[in-house]
Amino acid sequence: MDRYYNPPSQLITAAQTAENEGLCMHKSGNFSIYDRKLNQVFITPSGFYRAELTLDDIIVTNLAGEILQNKNKRKPSIELMMHIAIYEAREDVSAVVHTHSHYATAFAVRGIAISPVVTEAKFYGEKVELAEYAEAGSLQLTENIKEPIKKADVCLLKNHGVIAVADTIENALLKASYLEDVAKIEAISKML
Repeated sequence: MDRYYNPPSQLITAAQTAENEGLCMHKSGNFSIYDRKLNQVFITPSGFYRAELTLDDIIVTNLAGEILQNKNKRKPSIELMMHIAIYEAREDVSAVVHTHSHYATAFAVRGIAISPVVTEAKFYGEKVELAEYAEAGSLQLTENIKEPIKKADVCLLKNHGVIAVADTIENALLKASYLEDVAKIEAISKML
């Protein structure tokens, strides 16, 4: 195990970085890390300002969604079950980033894929899948992500936002960041 491996600290850093980069605003979006050896999901709390997050705000659950640790008695993200469904669908995934970045979400609203128009698309595998719309936190949303996430490391959630997955939270965040950049470039190029 990497000596710098500290899921709560890494989640806070990723969540704050995502907000600072404009990938999500205020209380939107959520982030998780799955420790497969311990069968523990570390996830950000629901409706909480990222700038105020502390290590004790991070919730720990198992794959059944049962809370194992919740020092500050926060509510886990309403999309906990979607994160768990992704970990169950992809054995190679240990981190999930869910953002509401503007350009990528605009593509999600239109229900169209983001094309690999620049070389940076290679950082997320060039392929972008679309999951059909369902209300945030719903069981239907959990069902809707299962097949698309098997086909790509980044998915658009119709009328909602972006999911990016990877082996580490840093890599998942990087994929979400590159996806937003490629979406912005494609959108601008279509206006020229």
